[in-house]
Amino acid sequence: MDVVVFGAGSLGSLVGGLLALEHRVTLVGRDPHVRRVREAGLRMEGAVEGIVRPAADTAPPPRADLAVVTVKAFDTDDAGRKLAACDLDAALSLQNGLGNEETLAEHLDAPVLAGACTYGARLLEPGRVECTGVGEIALGPREGGRSALADRVGTAFERAGLVTVVADDMPRRQWEKLAVNAGINAPTALARVPNGALPDGPARETMRAAAREVARAARRRGVDLPDETALASVERVAGDTARNTSSMRRDVERGRRTEVDRINGVVAGDDAPVNATLAALVRAWERERGLR
Repeated sequence: MDVVVFGAGSLGSLVGGLLALEHRVTLVGRDPHVRRVREAGLRMEGAVEGIVRPAADTAPPPRADLAVVTVKAFDTDDAGRKLAACDLDAALSLQNGLGNEETLAEHLDAPVLAGACTYGARLLEPGRVECTGVGEIALGPREGGRSALADRVGTAFERAGLVTVVADDMPRRQWEKLAVNAGINAPTALARVPNGALPDGPARETMRAAAREVARAARRRGVDLPDETALASVERVAGDTARNTSSMRRDVERGRRTEVDRINGVVAGDDAPVNATLAALVRAWERERGLR
């Protein structure tokens, strides 16, 4: 399969590198990372190791069977515009937050699958990515149900050794992931603490309240996500990734814009005072630094 990975940062480089073990892959990202990959290949370290030599560029190729989109949520519209020039059979979003698939679908003349990824990744330097934990990729039609396309993409991912589930309940899975991200990302970013500081620390109830509000917002939209499921998931992920730095904390520490709009901000107006407060505080930090 010809795959273009649009957004070759930490996660995109790891997923693209693993796919390159079996498929023809083009990583689309920024220099100096893509230049280093072109010159010396991509070195994967940590939980998975190896060197692969995918194609790498700052723009997508003219043709691909599949586009895997891994850009930050606020860059989804730009990604869709640039991928519109690429002749695609399908696209798959492995991004944080809600609404990315709909944004991509506005630009692409190809079906867009929804995905959720729990692999941990960290870009160490240009040309080097670390797998901080082997997780799972769930993918399927964004409206739920099954499709031959999802089965085909799932098989391609499995052939490359990626732990993959082809799911018929992607709306629920995406809301559950949102509950986890809402409960972990903003609190760890604002407090500058690792994920593991939340379950047994003073911010535990903030984490749980944010996740509970997301579950309530999901049910209002017809998605069956019980509070108990959301709470169990956020507690489990915070514990399993106790030593990890959340993506939002990493963005804050590097002075970069965060994905708070597509995470806590998605439910901030749904009688969700904890998420509204978390979103407002992160946005205030961004505004003070000219990031929005």
